[in-house]
This record gives sequence, structure tokens and C-alpha cells, in this order.
Amino acid sequence: MAFLTNEGASSSSSSSTHRWNYDVFLSFRGEDTRYNFTGHLYKALCDQGFNTFINNDLQRGEEISMELLKAIELSMISIVVFSKNFASSTWCLNELIKIFECRSNGQLVIPIFYKVSPSEIRNQDGEFGIALAEHEEKFKDNIEKIQRWRTTLTEVANLSGFPYNDRDGDGGRVRG
Repeated sequence: MAFLTNEGASSSSSSSTHRWNYDVFLSFRGEDTRYNFTGHLYKALCDQGFNTFINNDLQRGEEISMELLKAIELSMISIVVFSKNFASSTWCLNELIKIFECRSNGQLVIPIFYKVSPSEIRNQDGEFGIALAEHEEKFKDNIEKIQRWRTTLTEVANLSGFPYNDRDGDGGRVRG
């Protein structure tokens, strides 16, 4: 598997209370942002010394590998880059569920809204609504899974995050 990390950064003490292997876990829809926003974000984080996990394995499918689940658990912060097609990926939605499980154990979750609004995610409008309706059709026998995705999307859209929008006239740079 092609997983990349920046190993040199912020090696924390090896005390028994430390449980983080990574400073940051990046969650994103590859086809939307891998070679632009998320790629640049990964480089910037690494350049600033953050030990950052990014999944550059271009696998397709619905099941998340155990290695990826473990990387989420072992990350202090998860940055979720929400883009137009994020909800069309069951992989991304399942990853988000795991991230939110880890949030209850102290992981910081930071959403970035890449050319989508938090209200579109919260209300499951636009592309998010279309994708979830398609998932409902596909997973008719597992409505609990769909409801969990919907609930988690609403919860994450209520978090304070960062908008990224090219319409700002500044090239879409994230402001904070």
C-alpha cells in the first residue's frame, strides 16, 4: 500500500501516556482534491514539521483497510476536506464515521469546506443529497448505515471549520 508520512516531524516523547503516531490524518475525496488542495496542504503540513498521514493508495471499493483505521486511531488531529463528491464515496463516509468515533476519545477534528458550504453538508442538499439518495437505493437493506452517515455529516458540519472557495478572489486560500 502506498501510504506516505512525514516521519521527521514532531517526534513526541515515548512516554507510556503518548498514544499518537501522527500529528495529522488527512481525509479527502481523492478525485476532487488529491492533486490540488489536499496535495498542497499535505506538503505545507510536512514542511512545518507535522507528522502527517495521507492515503495515496488509489484503491477502489467500500471496505477500509485495517491499516487505515489504525492510522486514524493513532492521529492527534483529523483534517477532513469536504468537497463536492465527498459523500459519493462510501469509503470517505466510513472513514468519517471512524474519525468521529475517535473524536469522542480526544481527537481534534477540523473540517475544511472545499467549494462546498457547511449548510449543504448539514442539510444534505445538492451533491450531498444526491449521493446519499443513491446510497439509500444501493443499500436498501442497511438503512442504519445510511442514517449513521447522515447523522455524522450533520455533526461535522456543525463544527467550526475553514471555508475554501475560489470565488473569494484570492485564489481560494484558506483563511483562519
